[in-house]
Amino acid sequence: MDKLLRVKDIVRDKKGGAFGYLPISKAAWWSGVAEGKYPQPIKLGPKTTCWRESDIMALIDRS
Repeated sequence: MDKLLRVKDIVRDKKGGAFGYLPISKAAWWSGVAEGKYPQPIKLGPKTTCWRESDIMALIDRS
């Protein structure tokens, strides 16, 4: 079973100093999702959005 990742796990967090899988901002991530450049999310609830780790790894491999 795939691990599910939240935005904070995928992109960097300058305030918290954490680095995610991709060195981009949260705004750039959401823009890329809207444009179809990045994988579409899975909605688990009204305030919970996540992505499959395998989709993120495939995105990194394509880059």
